[in-house]
Amino acid sequence: MGDLPTTARPQQPGLSALILAGGEGRRAGGEDKGLLPWRGRRLIEHVIERVQPQVDTLYISCNRNRDVYAALAPITSADSRTGYQGPLAGLEAACPLLRHEMVLVVPCDMPLLPLDLATRLAPPLRDNPRLQVSYAKSPSGHQYLCALIRTSSLHSIVTFLDSGRRAVREWYQEVGAIPVCIEENEGQFLNVNDIAPAANT
Repeated sequence: MGDLPTTARPQQPGLSALILAGGEGRRAGGEDKGLLPWRGRRLIEHVIERVQPQVDTLYISCNRNRDVYAALAPITSADSRTGYQGPLAGLEAACPLLRHEMVLVVPCDMPLLPLDLATRLAPPLRDNPRLQVSYAKSPSGHQYLCALIRTSSLHSIVTFLDSGRRAVREWYQEVGAIPVCIEENEGQFLNVNDIAPAANT
């Protein structure tokens, strides 16, 4: 497999968003986490509502229930790698669509994400062109999947995954990343993993 076609579309100033909904849902009993109910709506709908106003274009990375997700927002290609290779495989598959200079990456199971997440993550990348990723760090820990990433760095994911590695934090270390401390107000980084709490909250 060669490098990703990062220049398939000319990059433009602005911001894309990618909601990662392509996992196998092991901690949710195998269910598609993005479609689990939470406070009267599906998790993915809450995430779209929080993220869409912050970006120019928004995509969903998914590997199943693609017709359902496509009714909510444009979807990316399914992962090209078999066996659920993790979030980086979703980024790899989405890369040809991402024509903006940066992409805001978020998971599908954080329904209370900050409404200004992109704004908070932007300054380190604006001030230091060598940095490729800024990601949120809250009092509850590192939020590796709440990140702002330069799309020009995504081509390296191919080689990284081909080497058998999958950990997002390891790829961050390789390309150059920095955590951004964000206070957790009203559970903004709440991660809904279990079916029962998701349905009853």
